Amino acid sequence: MKNITNEELLALIEKATAGDKESLETVILSVQDLVFNLSLRMLGTFPDAEDATQDILLKIITHLSSFKGESAFSTWVFRIATNHLKNYQKHMFAKFPLSFEFYGDDIKNGKIDDVPDLTQNVEKAILAEELKLSCTNVMLQCLDPESRCIFILGTMFKVDSRIAGDILGITPEAYRQRISRIRSKMADFLKEYCGEYGNGTCRCTDRVNYAIQNHRINPAQLDFTSAVPKDTMMEVKEAMEDIDDISQEFAFCKTYESPAGLKKFIRKFLDGTSCFVVTNASTALPE
Repeated sequence: MKNITNEELLALIEKATAGDKESLETVILSVQDLVFNLSLRMLGTFPDAEDATQDILLKIITHLSSFKGESAFSTWVFRIATNHLKNYQKHMFAKFPLSFEFYGDDIKNGKIDDVPDLTQNVEKAILAEELKLSCTNVMLQCLDPESRCIFILGTMFKVDSRIAGDILGITPEAYRQRISRIRSKMADFLKEYCGEYGNGTCRCTDRVNYAIQNHRINPAQLDFTSAVPKDTMMEVKEAMEDIDDISQEFAFCKTYESPAGLKKFIRKFLDGTSCFVVTNASTALPE
């Protein structure tokens, strides 16, 4: 969430649902990065995340009048977004699912020494950072959608188990048990294979050309490194309680800036339609 107090936000929502376009834009832009980062972690690629974020923001816009303030606005947004993303089938990894076994085998047996220089005069250190960010993001796709969502909410957004359980429709106790198991599984994989975050032999610098050859990174389009803001502090304030001793294993959970196209999409949508869609939502979404 952007730096807007709860009172200010509620006032903006009231104005937005009354038809004030500027207030509506402010509300939507305040959650744009939250929705995009959740989508990116759930889906794995920037194009898929941008498409899904547009869908989710439209849902938020057209159902905003159903928000009654009975929960935090971020909780309401998370619920809409997670429900959409858990069942989202239009992304690349829905068609080509991954597993830890496949990923581990590729790390161990990929023919990285047989690939020519494909860096296109881009600094190898920059490409290695792009690969590191891309790889750890794609690694999440080895989890099933529900487990992925649990991990992202707790580890990246640091949502308290009571709130996360409420968002996902499970008890806080069940959530804590599941995230502990998932985090252990992720940490074990990193320790075994990853030389950046664990004790493995895999080094991003050594795999740059192999990654380019397999279309995992593109020297001409560095999505991840170009989207990391200078200030990477998360803006979601709920604190995840310490449920295990491996929290620091996941330093790769960075925040990314939304593509500029998303802001243009929002403004184009608001300029091209009447705000009655906000005040006349056809279906209320549960809080």
